[in-house]
Amino acid sequence: MKRLSREKRNQLITVILVTLAILTLIGFGLIRPQYDSLSAIAKARKVADTKLQSIKHAITNSEAIANEWNETSYALALAEEDMASGDLYSWTYDTLRHFKQSYRVEIPEVGHPTIGESDLLPSFPYKQIQFAINGTVYYHDLGKFIADFENSFPHSRMVHLVVEPAPSPDSNSEKLSFRMEIITLVKPNPS
Repeated sequence: MKRLSREKRNQLITVILVTLAILTLIGFGLIRPQYDSLSAIAKARKVADTKLQSIKHAITNSEAIANEWNETSYALALAEEDMASGDLYSWTYDTLRHFKQSYRVEIPEVGHPTIGESDLLPSFPYKQIQFAINGTVYYHDLGKFIADFENSFPHSRMVHLVVEPAPSPDSNSEKLSFRMEIITLVKPNPS
């Protein structure tokens, strides 16, 4: 640099600075976006590879998935088998008539069922019916009747139980009068 004249040295410095500026502009203007684009492509490929592996796994396990779906459908059909369906009043009356036969429970009145949305869980796919029953029974028979009914019909529950001494001419009677409501799920219509 000592051999160059001042003018030549300034021109050389200017050329070097302009070259560095152009290389910097090329780096940030052309090369950097290409690296960003390659990075985005690499991420997209990784997502696509993951999705492909998931699809391959589903294909290889499709028979197991189909078997599991069939088993679940069968279990659901069994669970829905004794749910209320069709004529709801007939179903409630017949169900109670058949169930109470093995118990010493007198149920002279079965209320008309009212259908509504299920309040069991939000967005539950089943509707529910609610109906009242009245009757007389001995204390221990009532407990056994309620326990066996709720165990036999897991989709039903008994609520608002009111128990009072039964009015009878014999003041020593141990019979009780009861009122309760039964809430049960309704089987959806196949569509």
